[in-house]
Amino acid sequence: MNNELIIKSKIDNIYFVENFIDELTIEQSIATEMYGNILISTIEAVTNAIVHGNNSDPAKVVHVKVLRENKTLQITVTDEGEGFDITVVPDPTRPDHIEQPDGRGIFLMRNLADDLQFAKNGAEVTLIFNL
Repeated sequence: MNNELIIKSKIDNIYFVENFIDELTIEQSIATEMYGNILISTIEAVTNAIVHGNNSDPAKVVHVKVLRENKTLQITVTDEGEGFDITVVPDPTRPDHIEQPDGRGIFLMRNLADDLQFAKNGAEVTLIFNL
């Protein structure tokens, strides 16, 4: 399996990410109960990269890179944007933000992955799963 996927910043290309994760989980013999967490988290990260990082500019790309070490799976998603300040992303569970769409993707990633790390000023996110 190829451990890297590069897609243009078009939301329709999420299809390629789904296929990539399907192939990854089969080839790496990932437990079925982990599949949903990996798929949803990765799709959220790529969607954020396309829409917010690259402003849906099809001239820009999103990189998805996978690294498996022992009992850990790391999926790193990198966009070509300037990044963002993670400290100002609202908590979507707060009553005053419950109706706002901002922050839901990061909330999902934090709750579905075992660890979530940001680099490159937020233009790179690494989802870490304990297998």
